[in-house]
Amino acid sequence: MRIFYIVIDVVLFMVNGRAWFAEAISTFCLVFFGPLSVVMAAAQFGTGLSIEGLLLIAFAHGSAIGLMVYAFGHVSGAHINPAVTIPMMITRKIGILDGIGYIVFQCIGAIIAAFSLKAILPEIGAKVNYGTQGGPSELIGTSAMSGFALELVFTFFLVTVIFMTAVHKKAPAGMYGLVIGGMIFLLHLVGVPLTGASMNPARTLGPAIASGYWEFHWIYWAGPIIGGIIAGLIMNYVFVKKAEN
Repeated sequence: MRIFYIVIDVVLFMVNGRAWFAEAISTFCLVFFGPLSVVMAAAQFGTGLSIEGLLLIAFAHGSAIGLMVYAFGHVSGAHINPAVTIPMMITRKIGILDGIGYIVFQCIGAIIAAFSLKAILPEIGAKVNYGTQGGPSELIGTSAMSGFALELVFTFFLVTVIFMTAVHKKAPAGMYGLVIGGMIFLLHLVGVPLTGASMNPARTLGPAIASGYWEFHWIYWAGPIIGGIIAGLIMNYVFVKKAEN
């Protein structure tokens, strides 16, 4: 038995498995409690979007992200999002192997969370596709390109905040979880009525698989990843690198 634990420790050390596992747990938290808030908002306030429901959804997503950043930021950086990990890979804040591992485990955590929610609340959850983003709303004419553009802009500012608080060496110590969670709250507050406010391919993937709802799915990958890359490159080479010199 002791040999077994030694082998496990060696494997985890070689592939940075503890960080990968931390990403899975963190993403599970987001994709369980975030969509759960959508389900509860529908149960309490109806499937139409109310102010109370919107506040519940925004606060739940912001809290889940902020708390996981504090819980696992020192282990993996708490990316919790392929659209964060990819810019970190491109700017060499994380290695390619670790980046791939992060993304795989983020998606695994998201899928397990979505199916856990489906098992616990099958009927009421199905009414809102277990929290899957429903695509561009009528407020933007159900336009896929408008939805794509909004997800790009939303994620640009999310990744901007991450680089400038969690990556920048001169950022105020200990504030990054609060600031990142606050930005998530803001983006959901204004974004949920427009696109459902994903900013995270894994967040959309898990519930989409659990519900079988794939409408406009591509915008929740393309928009966040492109927006994240643009923000990561600008923040890194204009601000972060300057502070490191």
